[in-house]
Amino acid sequence: MSDTPVQTSATVLTVRQVQDYHAVTLVAPAIAERFRPGQFVALAVGGEHTSRLIRRCFGVHEVKSDYGGTVELVFADTEPGTAWLAGRRSRDQIDLLGPLGRPFRLPRDPVTCVLVGGGPGGAAVFALADTLLRRGCQVHFVLGGPSAKQVFGSRMALRIGDSSTVATGDGSMGEKGTVRDVLPGVIDETGADVVYGCGPTDLLRSVTQVATDFGLPSQVSVEEFLQRTGACGIGVCMTCMLPVHGEDGVTRMVRACADGPVLRGDLVRWGDLGTIPFDALGAPRVLNVTEGGSL
Repeated sequence: MSDTPVQTSATVLTVRQVQDYHAVTLVAPAIAERFRPGQFVALAVGGEHTSRLIRRCFGVHEVKSDYGGTVELVFADTEPGTAWLAGRRSRDQIDLLGPLGRPFRLPRDPVTCVLVGGGPGGAAVFALADTLLRRGCQVHFVLGGPSAKQVFGSRMALRIGDSSTVATGDGSMGEKGTVRDVLPGVIDETGADVVYGCGPTDLLRSVTQVATDFGLPSQVSVEEFLQRTGACGIGVCMTCMLPVHGEDGVTRMVRACADGPVLRGDLVRWGDLGTIPFDALGAPRVLNVTEGGSL
């Protein structure tokens, strides 16, 4: 098996509605056999003759050996590109590139893991859960969303996890509240060793804060940030840059696609996303020009 990503014409197997989201299953053996949890794929939208040039990046919900190797993606229909994808039918072809990015780092020994997911991006925690369970780890899910229809995978979490906790903003499923409200209790009750997170940026910020409060390591996938800012998925366009503390204490701008999407939560400068902090390595410096001076 090679770590090199491949570009392939993937065949659509199914497209189905799941609550407020869509799930598309693609036959892509070369990508399925290379995939590691946390990586993503970038697909072309609009068909062969289209003005939509920017690929869409999605985390992977599930990889199976069916039909030689299938890859399932979960996404929200929010713009013309995802609307095109939601309208695909069985046997359609989609140009697919992957797997891309850095995966989750896995524990060497069986440990207790809390997996936090929210929105369509939270679907990626299930590919991670499958690998952790096969390694003998305990897996405890925490899933959240504004309402029950925006919580993906609650039944699957009950079926495969050692425990599952759901929080919704309107109380239509599980506990009324946010992931931030319920996560401390889950960590305390399970004696967790590590916390993983996939989903909206605000959720990842909360996951990191809670894990840090408990002195636990956190790994998060900044896939949503990548979806909003990325254009290529391979580290060339430099549009998905975000500030990260180095272990040497120096802040550097890294690419969500090539240096992520999985990052150490405690190293991300969450309050500075979308900016270049003045103290980042290589950041522009303010020029002090005295009267009569020149640039």
